[in-house]
Amino acid sequence: MKSARWMFTMVLMLLPVLASAQLTGDQTIVTQVPFGFMVANKIVPAGQWIVQRAPSPTKGILTIRNVHAGAGLFASALVDEMKAPAEKYALVFTRYGGQYFLSGIKLEGSRITYRLPESKAEVELRAQNVAGVEEVLVASLK
Repeated sequence: MKSARWMFTMVLMLLPVLASAQLTGDQTIVTQVPFGFMVANKIVPAGQWIVQRAPSPTKGILTIRNVHAGAGLFASALVDEMKAPAEKYALVFTRYGGQYFLSGIKLEGSRITYRLPESKAEVELRAQNVAGVEEVLVASLK
């Protein structure tokens, strides 16, 4: 019980620090993705993708949509902190052979990054010892 109170206190102390550098609800990240990819266990087509934080009390819920393809989804992401601030807004993909998986979103000038959980297909590929390569696509704030 004491450790739960201690953890709760630490979370409350760190929350303002994490919230200050996160993607806000009115910010929109846009990038052109030249390949189909998987996010939240769904395969989505290539095209212009728009990422925003969902209007919800939970800061780790993102909306990812492609207006031209009529595709959109909600994705749960973990907020993580990098050692150095990101140089650009970017969508980070992990490529296994010819399959791409959205694995993160970086925010320019911030050490905060959104890390998306691995899909079932990605876990299976890693279990088969298929090497993953990280690829970064530069995005812009709209």
